[in-house]
Amino acid sequence: MKKLIFVIMASALLLSCNRENENMYENDLSDIATVDNSAQSTKFFLNLDNKERLYTMVSDLRYYRPKDGQRVIANYVILSNKSDTSTYNHDVKLIDVYEILTKGIFRIKPVQQDSIGNDQIEIRQMWIGSDYLNVEFSYPGYNKIHFISLISDSTKTYTDNKIHLEFRHNANGDYPSISKWGMASFDLRSLQSNATNDSLQLVIHTKEYRSTGDNTYSMTYKFNTPSLVSARKISIPKNAEKAY
Repeated sequence: MKKLIFVIMASALLLSCNRENENMYENDLSDIATVDNSAQSTKFFLNLDNKERLYTMVSDLRYYRPKDGQRVIANYVILSNKSDTSTYNHDVKLIDVYEILTKGIFRIKPVQQDSIGNDQIEIRQMWIGSDYLNVEFSYPGYNKIHFISLISDSTKTYTDNKIHLEFRHNANGDYPSISKWGMASFDLRSLQSNATNDSLQLVIHTKEYRSTGDNTYSMTYKFNTPSLVSARKISIPKNAEKAY
């Protein structure tokens, strides 16, 4: 009889824990963040693009040690809110993470044009947040690594007093069989030395499908300005692919 009571109590406890976990994950959030982890620890800070700061108190990714400065889409649950005097805003449980391709601006030389590539690509979203140009894109591929870059080409001149950059894709000769998804973040802070105030006007050139020439995206880069754009607007598809 005691054994039966113990089994019933254990089953009820297990059911309660499962329901608690389900309720927790129903309240999960996803945001774009920059990793703050100079110690290469399994517990680290996430600086969101809206300037909130999270501490990964608990993680489902037991051995995950992201490098400092890595851009990610973090899926998490808030465990507690910190006081106004704290150096961060929330303790969180990290559920999952997608590592965003994180690069700077590449200043291209004429001899490097072929290696950088200029293959067509589909741009899904493009915006600036927390000093990064964020680009969500897709392309057809199969089994080869694709390369993504944001370049500055000094051989091209413009008279509009704006900074012109090119989003480049190198398909590496891949066979266009399966649609693949990716995301990249490019650090724009190196451009601030060209500014006379707290913002710059940018024009991003792209070579996209269903377009005969360059497409352009005009945007204002305001330094150190929080972004209201969240990864909640981005669902990570099954065809997510890591580019380089």
